[in-house]
Amino acid sequence: MQIGLVGTGRMGAAIVQRLIDQGHTLTVWNRTREKAAALEANGARVAATPAELAARSEAIITILTNAAAIEATYNGPDGLLSGDVKSKLFIEMSTVRPETQKSLAMTVKGKGAAIVECPVGGTIMPARDGKLFGFAGGDEADFARAKPLLDQMCRRVEYIGPSGAGAAMKLAINLPLLVFWQSFGEAMSLVKSLGVPPERLVDIFSDTSGGPNVLKARGPALAKALKGEPTGPITFNIDSIRKDLATMIEEAQALGYDVPVTRQALASFDKAAAEGHGDGDGVTLPSLWLARKH
Repeated sequence: MQIGLVGTGRMGAAIVQRLIDQGHTLTVWNRTREKAAALEANGARVAATPAELAARSEAIITILTNAAAIEATYNGPDGLLSGDVKSKLFIEMSTVRPETQKSLAMTVKGKGAAIVECPVGGTIMPARDGKLFGFAGGDEADFARAKPLLDQMCRRVEYIGPSGAGAAMKLAINLPLLVFWQSFGEAMSLVKSLGVPPERLVDIFSDTSGGPNVLKARGPALAKALKGEPTGPITFNIDSIRKDLATMIEEAQALGYDVPVTRQALASFDKAAAEGHGDGDGVTLPSLWLARKH
């Protein structure tokens, strides 16, 4: 299949490689051209504009930073929707508020194209291996059309409901995960003086109800962070976490709820970013918390 992918950050680049390995022809575009050009050596073609990418592709995947990036990419002068896209399939994988996906779906359908939102759970290696968890929203017929391609990117895809439903589920899934990094740092403050090696602490937590599923995958990196060692390739940085937490708070407030634990977690991530750690892996947050004098 001729596939276009817009947004070749860490996740987008991993998905591009996965789809190339599955036998598809990939055309890519990114606002920072260097990130897209780096994929040429792996077999992707680089489009000059989103419009050119859409013209070359049967299916177009977008994985972008925020609502503003979605607006510019789809509706800009040379945007994805500036040409004839009738009957093409769009798969929108960004982590944004449901209202953003609902508005985009109306616009895309108005151009005669199909669209499914499918933000995903997972980081770079699951993306590279096709083991993401997808949360899909949109018309059921469009989802059925997109599912064979989604199955090549995800170990599991759940159809949640109409446009906006997938976005809401992704925010809900990520909320306790992101808050966990702050709560783990606080938990470590209770046992820091015991002198127990970080690897052992992480192992104990991961085998009890105090440890979420993420420790199985990220436990070794967390232990390295607690020892002040490099954690390896960045999978989901602190600035991205801050963006997602702010989006969750905004959505909860729009629905009439307060989320005080989430607000406090965001404050801790904001402080880490202010100290110069914004591009650091989120797994380092507990160690940054412990290093502060409170």
